[in-house]
Amino acid sequence: MGTKAERPSLAAVHPEYLKVRFRGGCDDNWPPSFVIITAFATTGEVWSQEKNREADARMKAILDHRAVWHRRLTGYSPETGHAEPGWAAELSLDEGLDLGRRFLQDAIYHVVGDGLTVVLCRLEGAGQEEGQVRRVEMGSFRERLTPAGGSSDPGRTQDLPPAPGG
Repeated sequence: MGTKAERPSLAAVHPEYLKVRFRGGCDDNWPPSFVIITAFATTGEVWSQEKNREADARMKAILDHRAVWHRRLTGYSPETGHAEPGWAAELSLDEGLDLGRRFLQDAIYHVVGDGLTVVLCRLEGAGQEEGQVRRVEMGSFRERLTPAGGSSDPGRTQDLPPAPGG
């Protein structure tokens, strides 16, 4: 009989992931469940702007090919101003995690209704059974959302221009 995985400690999740806010998107026209994912350099790595753009274009092409609902959404830190463009996409959590791993991501966000959860892509750690992931519930997605052009725009960003059709 397997043991139940313990609730993850917040130390398992990078603290900046828990402070994230989002801007962009489509106001209230959100699907009931979706993931928020980026193709940019994972936390702790530095990639050239060109490599980030290429990875982002590959991710958009995958989302276009799958013909799923997706919109540009930028995650940002209100404290540091760091911003990273990504995608809100109507994918299941498993599909989002697979895509996150494919693009070498440390974590993705999962939204169900208005509930926001950060979910680590890696499957490692003491006490974890095969197939389990670590996640932390973060509360309301909409409370962390600043509409495009909103007043909470951070100063320093790594934003890309809007993708065609995105």
